[in-house]
Order: sequence, then C-alpha cells, then structure tokens
Amino acid sequence: MLGAFPATITPTPEDTRLAQEASQQLAKLLQGRKKNVRFRIQPTDKPEETVTLPLSILRLLADILSQMAKGNPVTLIPTHVELTTQQAADLLLVSRPYLIKLLDEGKIPYRMVGKHRRIRFDDLMAYKQKDDEERLKVLEELSALDQELGGMGY
Repeated sequence: MLGAFPATITPTPEDTRLAQEASQQLAKLLQGRKKNVRFRIQPTDKPEETVTLPLSILRLLADILSQMAKGNPVTLIPTHVELTTQQAADLLLVSRPYLIKLLDEGKIPYRMVGKHRRIRFDDLMAYKQKDDEERLKVLEELSALDQELGGMGY
C-alpha cells in the first residue's frame, strides 16, 4: 500500500534555497562521472562519517533536489507499489470514474483484491507515457495542418 511509504515532502522556502544550491553542486559532481561517489557527512552533534553511494542514487537525488529547488512537492514511490483507484486517478489528474472506465476498457492492467481494484504504479506510468506520446502526436499533426492551411491558430 502507498500509505506505508513516506508522505509527500513539500519544500519550505529554506528547503527550496538549500535544494537549489545542492542541486547545482551535485550536477557539477555528476558531469561525466561513471563511478560511485563517496560523501562525507558531518552531523552537527556527531563525528564525521563517509558513505559510498551508487551513481544511480546520486542521479535520483539530483532529480529530487531539482524538483524541490523549483518548489515542487516530491514523493518517492517504488514501481511495484499497488495503488487504489483514487490514488491512480489523482496521479493521472483525472476523475476516479474516468479511471474506472479506462480499467474496464482494458487500457490499464489491474487486479482485484476482494471487491477493490489495485493498479501497479509501473503499469499506470506505462499508460501515462503512451497517452502523453499520443497527445503529442496529435498536437504535432494539428500544428502541421495549421502550417498547410496558412496559420489558422492551432
């Protein structure tokens, strides 16, 4: 269940400022890097420690910091997590009835747990990516048609 994971982090103005600084420093550190990185952590009340982190984690951290630097709330969701229909609808920014329609039409896989539908996060994101690609294609077609017709404002 999603509730077992940390809540969304909404950055304060101070968090946003610190994230912006850290994001820039981490981006410089990651440029061209192909190996893991060691960090020295200096807690104010304990001795310094060194931690080695995989490069993939540092890239994820850079993405998180970048979003927080923009003031965007951030939530980390493992891809195998199963969502309720309301959680899935909220992530797609659609109504729950519309999401149920998509499920019933077979556009997004789901499974039943008792009387309730559960949608894997990775299946939901695969649907979203496909839907976004289709929308972009239609937008490009409209733009090309607008060019052909002499710029009617699409």
